[in-house]
Amino acid sequence: MPGIAAPLIAWYGRNARDLPWRRPGFGAWGTLVSEFMLQQTPVARVIPHLEAWLTRWPTPADLAAAAPAAAVTQWANLGYPRRALWLHRAAVEIRDRHDGLVPRDVDALLALTGIGDYTARAVAVFAYGDRHPVVDTNTRRVLARAVAGLAQPGPPGKGDLARMSAELPSDVDEAAVVNAAAMELGALVCTARAPKCDACPLAAQCAWRAAGYPASEDRRRRQATYEGSDRQARGAVLKVLRDADPAAVRLDDVVPKWPDAAQRDRAIDSLIADGLAEAADGALFLPR
Repeated sequence: MPGIAAPLIAWYGRNARDLPWRRPGFGAWGTLVSEFMLQQTPVARVIPHLEAWLTRWPTPADLAAAAPAAAVTQWANLGYPRRALWLHRAAVEIRDRHDGLVPRDVDALLALTGIGDYTARAVAVFAYGDRHPVVDTNTRRVLARAVAGLAQPGPPGKGDLARMSAELPSDVDEAAVVNAAAMELGALVCTARAPKCDACPLAAQCAWRAAGYPASEDRRRRQATYEGSDRQARGAVLKVLRDADPAAVRLDDVVPKWPDAAQRDRAIDSLIADGLAEAADGALFLPR
C-alpha cells in the first residue's frame, strides 16, 4: 500500500464528517449537484441549498424541464451564479445525450458543461465506485507537504492527477477512501494557514515537517475583496432579478441607487454576456 494510504484510511474512519453526499444511496445526480455547489463555497453553506435543490429537482430531467431562470433563482446566494446556469445546461445534456442518467465515463462527464477534471473524477469515484485520482485544492496541499516537502502547492496542472494516482491503493474501495481522506485532511487538519500538525496522521512521514517546515512561494491566486467589487454589483443586480422573477425589471429600476453607476452598468453588461440575464425593450430579466 502506498506510503500515505494506510494512515489516511485509518484516520478517515475515525474522523470523517457525516455529510449528505457521503451517505449510501446518495446517487450520481446528487453527487454531481453537490460538486457544482462545493466549488469555492463552504460545506456549511452548501448543505441546505443542496437539500432544497434535490427536493425540487430530484433528477437531471426535472431540472432540464425547468427554465434557466428557475435554476439561477434557486441558486440564491451561493455565489458564482454561472455554476447554476452550467448545471442547468449539463442537466439538459444528460437528458438529451444520456437518457437522463449521469454518465459514468470520465470523458463523457468532461464533455458536459461546467465539468472539469476534478468534478468528472469525483462523480466517477464517489458515485460509481471507479478508481481514479480525485484532486482538489485540499488534496494538492496535502501532497505538496507530505510528499514533496513544500509549504504550499504550485499552480494546478495535469501532473496533480499523476501524483495522486501514485498514492492510491490498487483496491478500488480503498482508493476511494484515500481520495476522500486526503480532501478531508486538507480541509480539517492540513489547512492553508494554520495546519494542526500534531493531530495529523501523516506527521511521522511528512516531508515538510521532516525538513523543518521550510517556507515556499505561495502562488495561490488571491481573490479580490468583495466589498465594492464588480462581483458585489453583479450580486446586487441578480438579487433584484431573482426577487422579481418571472417579471422583468425596467433597466432604470435595477439598483438605481448603486453608488457607482458605471459599475452597475458594467455588472449588467457582464451578466448579459454570461447568459445570466437578458435585456429587451428597456427591461432586464433572468434567462428564459
